[in-house]
Amino acid sequence: MPKVSDLFFKTAIVWLIVGIGAGLQMAISGDHGAFPAHAHINLLGWVTSAIFGGYYALNPAKAARKIAMIQYGLYNVGLVVMLPALYLMLQGNTALEPIVAVGSLIVAAAVLMFAFVVFSSASARLASELSSATR
Repeated sequence: MPKVSDLFFKTAIVWLIVGIGAGLQMAISGDHGAFPAHAHINLLGWVTSAIFGGYYALNPAKAARKIAMIQYGLYNVGLVVMLPALYLMLQGNTALEPIVAVGSLIVAAAVLMFAFVVFSSASARLASELSSATR
């Protein structure tokens, strides 16, 4: 499995654990005010990370490109900035809204980067470069 796929899958599991923890905290306290953050943790952290990992596992030539690892890093930086700030903002700390916005923009940039990877034909280019390098 490509390294970036492995990283996305491992990171997805971490976000799943965080999402379950947030859900348990809401259930135990009876305060479900942060449910949008819980949903974002699970959908952006767990599900989307796993989908990215699956795509890269199915496309190892694209996973081998430097942009794949940059996309992984940028996406997770965005999540780490956005998700805790969103959770705390929904708990009443409205001053964190600009931090949520910055994190959201970072996540959006990483998603656009992933779209570039998906729509690029670099896998064919990379394959031909590898075959010419081995001659």
